Amino acid sequence: MNQPDTLLDIRQLDVTYGGIRAVRALDLSVGQGELVSLIGANGAGKSTTLRAICGLVPIAGGEIIYDGKPIAGTPSYMLVRRGVVMVPEGRGIFGQLTIEENLAMGGYTRSDKAAVQSDTDHVFSLFPRLAERRKQSAGTLSGGEQQMLAMGRAMVSRPRLLLLDEPSMGLAPLMVERIFEVIRSIAAEGVTILLIEQNARLALETSNRGYVMESGQIILQGPSGQLLDDPKVRAAYLGEEEAA
Repeated sequence: MNQPDTLLDIRQLDVTYGGIRAVRALDLSVGQGELVSLIGANGAGKSTTLRAICGLVPIAGGEIIYDGKPIAGTPSYMLVRRGVVMVPEGRGIFGQLTIEENLAMGGYTRSDKAAVQSDTDHVFSLFPRLAERRKQSAGTLSGGEQQMLAMGRAMVSRPRLLLLDEPSMGLAPLMVERIFEVIRSIAAEGVTILLIEQNARLALETSNRGYVMESGQIILQGPSGQLLDDPKVRAAYLGEEEAA
């Protein structure tokens, strides 16, 4: 089986906060059309990595190559125009705006209005609950509905690379199941996804490949099935005892 063309290639990435190296010499790649997970404990540097990709934090060293070109230091709004879109932890929706208005914000960089409307209709088909409440203020939605909206807004941006930061956080099990059904559906449409998820088992069961991050560094990587079977991963992240 041929490896997909690399869309995102991170080489020896360093990110420093107040003198502390939050990310150290990180190497990570995501192929075109792949769904790759990045797992690790809280504070491992996962969200910092996504924020560095999006230009939300400066890098101290290394390279971030997207679609064959370096993007470190590129403003976030320009990256959105190039197809790099993040759904942040905490969702980041506009609470005072309606669902429709939030989705329209996803298309603010686009001039193809008919296609934006088509993409909005597609989001409503993925999330019928949002369609039913389209005139409702986003701030009145449940946590799960807000997560749907944040993902929907990202989809209206027409991402080539979708960065998902803890999409299941704080959600009820049934809502988590629905969110991950949609993540799989988005991936099946050809969107490349880099997924950070506290539920390591769910992340690895959903993704093609995975990376394990600890103290700002990648300590393991490989096909997701291989990581699911790794005794250290099972002990540290899947809640299973490592065999003596």
